[in-house]
Amino acid sequence: MKRLRSLLFVPGDRPERFDKAAAAGADAIILDLEDAVLPEAKVRARSLAVPWLASSACPALIRVNGADTSWFDDDVCALQEAGCHAVMLPKAEDPSALNQLRQRLGDNVRLFPLIETAAGVENAAALARVPGVVRLVFGSVDFARDTGIQDENGWLPIRVALVLASRRAGLAAPVDGATLHWDDPGALQATAATARRLGFGGQLCIHPKQVAPVNRGFLPSDDELAWAKRVTDAVALGGHGAVTVDGKLVDKPLHDLAQAWLDMIDEESLPACA
Repeated sequence: MKRLRSLLFVPGDRPERFDKAAAAGADAIILDLEDAVLPEAKVRARSLAVPWLASSACPALIRVNGADTSWFDDDVCALQEAGCHAVMLPKAEDPSALNQLRQRLGDNVRLFPLIETAAGVENAAALARVPGVVRLVFGSVDFARDTGIQDENGWLPIRVALVLASRRAGLAAPVDGATLHWDDPGALQATAATARRLGFGGQLCIHPKQVAPVNRGFLPSDDELAWAKRVTDAVALGGHGAVTVDGKLVDKPLHDLAQAWLDMIDEESLPACA
């Protein structure tokens, strides 16, 4: 799961949607045992989602129920038995819960703590440093409910904090929260592009129609790519040191950025779930 621009949720009790979600073009799918599943369907969802995850070649993880719920232990037991090693923990606040998952699922487990509360934000740096954690994930909807911060502008310090905590811990860029609208591709792409410029590496998706515009938003724009090509061409002609591009000085950090953007386009040939 090196490239994770889009992570598409699918309810764990809807097996008819599993293969459709895998074919939607997302970089990974999330089989959900938590919020998308009613209490009376939890056992059935577990019995359907865990075996599918264990047998699928699609990059996928499972969102278990919270560590403080009555379903958590059975969720983890099922993952142990099936040999599943990619887990999203909702309402992540306490590093000990992540350590417990690692102890039970093994050193190869890949953990995705979902930061959805004020306590989770406060402990983000500690959560990021737990062995086995590969990405922090921002659960914006539940965060708004927990804190009362309904204005998305108020989330900016939180989102930057998750980016910085990830960087300090040596993790890949974090995953941003889902956008609730799904029928405006232009707006979805713009939202994803904003998240990319804030330092996020991907975004949660709640509908297959969100996947394509989110994937595109996490790639450099046409203007950015054109600039990157001018930079690399100028460096190739100018030799060592700084060069001038579009009337501005370009030194090594900007050259590295330009090359990284061009490399991202090369990675587009990598297969997604489908």
